[in-house]
Amino acid sequence: MSAAPDTSEDGFAALAAAAIDALPEVFAGAAREVVIQIADWPSRAVLRDLGIADARDLTGLYEGIPLTEKSSFDQPHGADVIWLFRQPILIEWRERGDVDLGDLVAHVLVHELAHHFGWSDADIALIDRWWE
Repeated sequence: MSAAPDTSEDGFAALAAAAIDALPEVFAGAAREVVIQIADWPSRAVLRDLGIADARDLTGLYEGIPLTEKSSFDQPHGADVIWLFRQPILIEWRERGDVDLGDLVAHVLVHELAHHFGWSDADIALIDRWWE
């Protein structure tokens, strides 16, 4: 029997780093430039702006300009950020009961990275074989 995963913010940060390290190198380098933030819950303002009523429904969020839309004319406004919302992810993980927490964190992270890279669903499927 394996040890229980570290569900702390530091544990989530380690799971996210491992997920980035597992990406194909062509993406991993650029993914390392995105700041990963861990928060227990999304803010009320974020939920309101996205039209989400239940905070449990938002596991991750990308804030930035997708690489496919960036231009040399864009003024830097800071690093692109991916938020991983720990409590909604933990709720989903516990409710599923059949997935590894690291796999779930990686799944959420890859889908947020898809916004950053401008990936299609087909592109995501090449990296995140979640349904297998």
